[in-house]
Parts: sequence; C-alpha cells; structure tokens
Amino acid sequence: MKQSFLKLDFRIDKLFALSVGIFFLCTFPSYAQSNETSCAAQFSQTQCVDNLSQILPELEKANVIYLGETHDSSKDHQNQLKIIQELYKKNTKIAIGMEMFQRPFQEIVNQYIAGTITEAEFIQKSEFKTRWGFDWELYAPILRFAKQKQIPVLALNTPSEITRKVSREGIEKLTNAEKQAIPPITEIRTDNIAYRQMVLKSFEQHQRGGHGNSSSANRFFLAQVLWDETMADGIAKFVKANSDYQVVVLAGLGHVIYGYGIPNRVERRIEDKEFIQRSVLLSVPLLTPVEKDRSIADFILESE
Repeated sequence: MKQSFLKLDFRIDKLFALSVGIFFLCTFPSYAQSNETSCAAQFSQTQCVDNLSQILPELEKANVIYLGETHDSSKDHQNQLKIIQELYKKNTKIAIGMEMFQRPFQEIVNQYIAGTITEAEFIQKSEFKTRWGFDWELYAPILRFAKQKQIPVLALNTPSEITRKVSREGIEKLTNAEKQAIPPITEIRTDNIAYRQMVLKSFEQHQRGGHGNSSSANRFFLAQVLWDETMADGIAKFVKANSDYQVVVLAGLGHVIYGYGIPNRVERRIEDKEFIQRSVLLSVPLLTPVEKDRSIADFILESE
C-alpha cells in the first residue's frame, strides 16, 4: 500500500512539473511548429530568432534571465548551457536558479558545487529522481559547468510535500512548520484571471472521465501559484542580497510565458524601475496566443 501511495505522489509531482506546459502540447517535441504559421506571424509581439547570437547582447544587460524550457527536450537544455556559458564569458558573477531542486535541498546543492560530495551522492541526496523525475543527463552538463566554474545554483522550488498537501487540502491546512518553507500567505497572489484560465485548462485535460470539481481545480491553481511565488521569492531574495550578480532561471516555459508565473512576481518584490528582466522561450510554443496584443516573451528561439 505504501508503495502505491509513493507512485501516486510521484505522478502528482510530475503533473505539476508539466502542468502549464501541457495545455499547449509542450510535451511533444519542443521545436515542432505549425507548417502553416510562422513564429513571427503567430507571436507578432515577440522577437523570433534562429540564432543565440541575436539575443545575447540584450541578455547581457539583464539582472534576471528566464530560459523557458520543455523539460524533456535535450535541445532546450543544450541551448540553456550555451547561453550560460556565453554570459559567463562576459560576467563571472552569475547564478543559476533551478526549478528542478527544492528549497530544503539548498545545502546539498551547495555541497555538490563545492565538490564535497560526488555527482552520484548529489543525485541521491537531493532526491532528484523522485522529486523531479526527468532524465538527469538532460541537466547534468549545466550542473557540471556550474561546479567547474563555482557558479552558485539556487534550489528554488516548493517542497513536494507542501505542493501535494495544498493541492489536496488547501493552503489553510498547512502547519506553522510547513509555512516556514514558503513565502508568507499574504504574498500568494491568485488574482491573475488569464493565468488561472491557462492553468485550469491543463487541469481539465488531466481529469479522466469527467472527475474533479471546481474546488479541486481551485486548489490545483493555488498549488501552481504557490510554486511560482516560492521560486520568485528565492530569486528576489538572492538579487537583493547580491545586487552585482546576474541570475539565469531555468524553469518550464509555462512558468515564464506572459510573465504570469515567475517574472511578474519577482518584479513585484524588487520594486526597482532600473531592474531588468528578459525571457526566452527555447522553442516555439504550440499555442494560440492568449493575449494577441501582449508579448508572450521577449524572445522565442526557433530551431537553429
């Protein structure tokens, strides 16, 4: 019985990892694109590029850069590494924020970067395979580069136990101890209607045979926002404490598009007119634009 519950928990965790990406089929090959509509035609408010060199000068000026990925795309992760390497050449004061690691494991991440534990120990002690679940080798080159260059890596995500509890029971059921692992409840903002509609489309696609109700859907959205707010909180705290550092955030593109997930929540916390953020979708999303007059991201990388 215990084993079956563990398997269920893993499926729930992976559902959240894919949630706002699945509604526009981002689990399919990430660089797939409609033959009928070009990136530029579909996303007219966003700059579509086919070469990283076209966007690097702009990224170099930013305080925080979001690289929106499809989690199982090797191409996306290769481009993440290329961007990080190029940025590092210009500025060695760089940090990498990762959705893939959860807050309680920051010390384990630090130990790996410092070289005090092996890669195998890092995978085991961070519980990467059960808490994230995607292929380690997709992310390994990025983390090896960070270790080689002693680049700080930020474990940004909400603990799985808390995400699951909120999605099942609501945030009001969290204990005081559990609340210590997330931002203050007053900072968990669920008032973005367009974002809610996008996330709930994903929720509806995951319901089988019409199961689920509005209450469970609302809890699912709240858990998603909690994930966003926790990551934004970690990024903002690092930026405030290390204003001379540039932060590159690796997260699912569903957390990045339109700024709904993480970027707007970081901006809300920084409150600095000179603070610059840039977002890159590492593949063309198979999505009908939600807001045609608004940029889905600063840049979309087409297949090189």
